[in-house]
Amino acid sequence: MKQTLLALIVLLGTVGGCSRKEESGGAGRPVIAVIPKGTTHEFWKSIHAGAVKASRELNVEIIWKGPLKEDDREAQISVVEDFVSRKVSGIVLAPLDDAALRAPVSGAMSAGIPVVIIDSDLQGDDYTSFVATDNYLGGQLAGKRMIDLLHGKGKVAMLRYQEGSASTTKREQGFLDALAAAPGITVVSSSQYGGATTESSYRASENLLSPLKSAQRRLSIEGIFTPNESTTFGMLRALQDGGIAGSVVFLGFDSSPKLVEGLEKGEIQGLVLQNPFRMGYVGVTTMVSRLSGKAVERKIDTGVTMVTQENMNQPEIRELLRPDLARWLE
Repeated sequence: MKQTLLALIVLLGTVGGCSRKEESGGAGRPVIAVIPKGTTHEFWKSIHAGAVKASRELNVEIIWKGPLKEDDREAQISVVEDFVSRKVSGIVLAPLDDAALRAPVSGAMSAGIPVVIIDSDLQGDDYTSFVATDNYLGGQLAGKRMIDLLHGKGKVAMLRYQEGSASTTKREQGFLDALAAAPGITVVSSSQYGGATTESSYRASENLLSPLKSAQRRLSIEGIFTPNESTTFGMLRALQDGGIAGSVVFLGFDSSPKLVEGLEKGEIQGLVLQNPFRMGYVGVTTMVSRLSGKAVERKIDTGVTMVTQENMNQPEIRELLRPDLARWLE
């Protein structure tokens, strides 16, 4: 009888231990889930590195997990719900769809798990803080540079990213609104979407460019804008493969080794850069402040910069173009 009672006590203790909030990592540290839109692009690797730096400085544990592709809404929703069921201390999330992720985030907040949104906005206001680039301003920077380089005259095409992505939608709108100030510039295409991968963006770029090419492989437009890393790289490849890279003013968003090479060679005339390392870092530090009971800002701007051949070798710009990720992700 005593052995049976002892076994029952052990069993109850085990079940109770499994239901406790997963808020203590090693040495009783808070556990913060950091969930990107995807895990393949250089942009997300920079956010990961920034989050790791913050976690080391503040002695918290982070768990990095997200969908492989940036169009897998169900996978990201599943990741959020899994971390809610595990009762992590907090969630830092880059929602890949501003509507689809609203309910899972509200569910986390209702469960007492604060959520800091990074990179891309979320519909509603049921979250702790929003840490991101001023994406509309980034699009406007691209539009103003396009006007300058074309001297206010010419035909322009824009390849969009994907529907439901609040960050890129704001960049696209900022670009178009800036061009509206130049009546001599005509937007001939702005309704096509590149999608979440470089391959889909490459195919979309070829489809966009094909009717704009002459028999002599010359384009009938003077400018192109793409609003994120995958669309920019897909368009760069399409221009290179078509033998027309450098013959048109091409402005993109974000950075990777291939895009930096394109900028150096004059195949890209400008890259609008965010600061993803700082975004990841501030996302985690903001969460730690919230968990410590401190007041946090509702919205935090992490900055945006237009990078060109003329300024790309300045020390602060070089750091944005070539962040030392290995130091944090080795």
